Amino acid sequence: MGGKFFEEWQVGDRIEHPIRRTVTETDNLLFTTMTHNPQPLHLDIEAAKASEFGQILVNGTFTFALMVGLSVGETTLGTLVANLGYDKLVMPKPVFLGDTLHATSEVIALKESKSRPGAGIVTFLHEALNQRGEVVCRCERSALLHRRPA
Repeated sequence: MGGKFFEEWQVGDRIEHPIRRTVTETDNLLFTTMTHNPQPLHLDIEAAKASEFGQILVNGTFTFALMVGLSVGETTLGTLVANLGYDKLVMPKPVFLGDTLHATSEVIALKESKSRPGAGIVTFLHEALNQRGEVVCRCERSALLHRRPA
């Protein structure tokens, strides 16, 4: 189990997640079609070439999902009760086919659960960065985590 229990976290804890992922055309195409997103910038190479970007843009919701997925192993794997929400989601730079992304996480808040004495809320600031070190996605995730068993 890679995740930590609620009381093992401290505000300011920071993780550079070791898994990196190169985004492929198949990733983008499958995710975009599975979610019924008809945006030509994700699906139509000719439309994408005619755009200001000049190439296919990776679906932003895929980028977001990948960022969170890259973080799970060291944050909430095996300790998560539920994700409570994602806030302040931004995508300051585009992601293109062939970009290699990695993620970082920082604990920005801890809160005791009033309704669940066996759990607490950890708020993470997640960032996805490309191979040039540019932030391509950022959000705050509130996760309800188990406390360490007695």
